[in-house]
Amino acid sequence: MYETLELERRGAATLIRLDRPQALNAWNDALGRELLEAVRAVAADDAVRAVGITGKGRAFSSGADLRDLAGRPLTPDGHIDVRTTLTTVYHPILSLLRTMPKPVVAAVNGPAAGIGCSLALSCDLVAAARSAYLVLAFVDIGLVPDGGALALVCARAGAARAAEMAMLGERIGAAQAHAWGLVNEVVADDELDDRVREILDGLAAGPTRSYAGTKRQLNAALYAGLDEQLALEAEIQQQLVASADFREGVAAFTQKRQASFSGA
Repeated sequence: MYETLELERRGAATLIRLDRPQALNAWNDALGRELLEAVRAVAADDAVRAVGITGKGRAFSSGADLRDLAGRPLTPDGHIDVRTTLTTVYHPILSLLRTMPKPVVAAVNGPAAGIGCSLALSCDLVAAARSAYLVLAFVDIGLVPDGGALALVCARAGAARAAEMAMLGERIGAAQAHAWGLVNEVVADDELDDRVREILDGLAAGPTRSYAGTKRQLNAALYAGLDEQLALEAEIQQQLVASADFREGVAAFTQKRQASFSGA
């Protein structure tokens, strides 16, 4: 059914697996649109009472696929149109994970970078392999975190941690992420699949309406302004893709060298 995803049904639970292992499950256009379709499908299916998300291979997701940028449409002033992708694909996925009336569990089996980090943190529960890490390295290419990343980190770990992740762009290992409250538990790499299936099976057999009520309360307490935050991110990101620092950041990334930012 999908080119970039695998869906595994386990009774009343469904596990969505990102399936671009050769690209570390980076988000290209196809993955984004197929993931939106899959999330909408499981959200609407009353027979699915719990949802899991993980990555195939050695990564959860390395974030947006920069090699996909060249194929993106342009704005009237000739810059890459990131706003449309954010508002029509990325944001609906993350919003639906937060609001669907059933629990969602992330199994972070490896690096979760950029939008991959947002995907993991938008889930209700996060289990991470010991070798996994989270990173928001947008600063390395002159951009800001998107996908609700700062709102999600703030809700779990506070503003100080969010600023640190955004401005320093450093990797946060699984143990540190657990200490900060970004993930719920850390397990041995070879035990992650079994542990997440155990969690999903338990949730799928549990009181679904109770879980839905808990999510409503958490969303009201912690994410009431998420839609406005997502809109602000899209606006700022669109401004920054027109910057000289973004062009330099992407060039440095593709040429595997240190970027030299001018602040312009």
